[in-house]
Amino acid sequence: MGLGRPCLIFVTALLSAGAANAHHSFAAIFDSEKPVTMTGTVTSVEWVNPHIHFSIEVEGEDGAVAEWRFEGFPPNMLVRQGWHRETLKPGDTVTVSGWLARKEPHLGSVRSVRLSDGRELTAGPPASIGGR
Repeated sequence: MGLGRPCLIFVTALLSAGAANAHHSFAAIFDSEKPVTMTGTVTSVEWVNPHIHFSIEVEGEDGAVAEWRFEGFPPNMLVRQGWHRETLKPGDTVTVSGWLARKEPHLGSVRSVRLSDGRELTAGPPASIGGR
């Protein structure tokens, strides 16, 4: 049998465990009772599975700037809703609506993104569901 097959099985199991840990339910991380809407400047976009992530810098009422990270649907779902890799770019000003994380500060789940041209694109679960 050799080492090839056992090594392949081990590597496959190891990679599968990482992917399973990265995916989670909405309710495990986010609170559907804590809606949020904020406007800021995109600083980064990660177009990856199982969820896209992007960050925006938001200026608070006190003038302090905080970086917020948002999680959305997987890329394939976003493409079906009119998104593409260049929809969000660093430097863009956007308004994000979604929900706050239960424990982690400056983390949210995105429902929709209003772009600077006025288009609003869905990027997460419907407001009526409040979760995935």
